[in-house]
Amino acid sequence: MDNVYHLHILKNKTHKIRSMKLLVTAILFCCIHLVKAQGDVTELVRKIKSKYEKVMDYEASGKLKTNVLFIKVPIANVKIYYKKPNKLKIKNESGVSFIPKGTINVNMNNVLSMENYQVLDAGSDMIDGIPVKIVKILPEEDTEDVVLSTLYIDTKNLLVLKSKTTTKENGTYEISMQYGEYADFGLPKKITFSFNTKGYKLPKGITFDYDNGMAKENFDKTKDKKGKVEITYSSYTINKGVREDVFK
Repeated sequence: MDNVYHLHILKNKTHKIRSMKLLVTAILFCCIHLVKAQGDVTELVRKIKSKYEKVMDYEASGKLKTNVLFIKVPIANVKIYYKKPNKLKIKNESGVSFIPKGTINVNMNNVLSMENYQVLDAGSDMIDGIPVKIVKILPEEDTEDVVLSTLYIDTKNLLVLKSKTTTKENGTYEISMQYGEYADFGLPKKITFSFNTKGYKLPKGITFDYDNGMAKENFDKTKDKKGKVEITYSSYTINKGVREDVFK
């Protein structure tokens, strides 16, 4: 009986050891997979950054369309100026701007100009029939205005098709991009900013028509609605220099 009892104990120990080995192997496999995935998305973001870093500055022309529930704004001709690392200015030729501040400050150049950050693999998705890799970028410096940015990357063409960025000062903004002849520089043909109209303030001294006969006193009721600003670019002049005074 003692021999049988000891044999049973020995079998249980052997089974436990095998189970532990399998568990450790599984954990190691998962760790290796996670490290590889982490390395893959970090390298992917590095390649995207390299494309954007080719652009030192640009001057672009385009048309701006504002789609906000409570106002009617005509399509405007605009000039867009950029200078590395993160200066961006949008000038409306009519002299009136309906662009929320955050949509200017939150752009891909700002997100991809960060030096110290972590990249996390957030899975995959499809945008307009194009497979994309989803990555989350978290800055390591407390001085950054960006808290979290989620990028949807076309891995084949190394292009960011959409981003969602949360900031300390300007809330959360979503940017969608379509590309054309300037895709090699990471510059879009069309860009759409989506934002919450809660922080949208009417320019002082400006009069305009309200949609649906809305009275001005009902303006506050439109808060927490979504607004959009679309810019369709007609041309870019890249790396030819931009004067500092245009950003004032």
